[in-house]
Amino acid sequence: MEKANIKLIANNKKAYFDFFIEEEYEAGVALHGTEVKSLRMGKCSVKESFIRIENGEVYVYNMHISPYEKGNIFNKDPLRVKKLLLHQAEINKISGKVAQKGYTLVPLQVYFKGSLVKVKVGLARGKKLYDKREDIAKKDQRREAEKDFKVKNLY
Repeated sequence: MEKANIKLIANNKKAYFDFFIEEEYEAGVALHGTEVKSLRMGKCSVKESFIRIENGEVYVYNMHISPYEKGNIFNKDPLRVKKLLLHQAEINKISGKVAQKGYTLVPLQVYFKGSLVKVKVGLARGKKLYDKREDIAKKDQRREAEKDFKVKNLY
């Protein structure tokens, strides 16, 4: 996998804060032409989106792709349900884990890999409030340490 070929479109920072990400999968997305053009302009949001497995197929809900300005009648609904493209073996593996208590699927990133639009899907377990507080405390400690290090190197 070449790093130079990947162009990030949208990132879901909230997912990393609200969930422990156990595994990550790369999935393609079934899109229409004007949606791809809109993505090329970076008009996408995955903050409120979630993923469900229905009838052996994976769908992403609430992934907002803004309508393409020059698209007129060909534009699709920005919040329409989009199908994710995964191998059947991966879908079976994921659905088995999602059936366990506390696991869910969340979109982590939307990006171009070459000319293809990909979604990084995370198998996630929800965090409790005290876990979130712990993360905030760690982040504050790291920030303080970096600040102290910067001050020491200044003189």
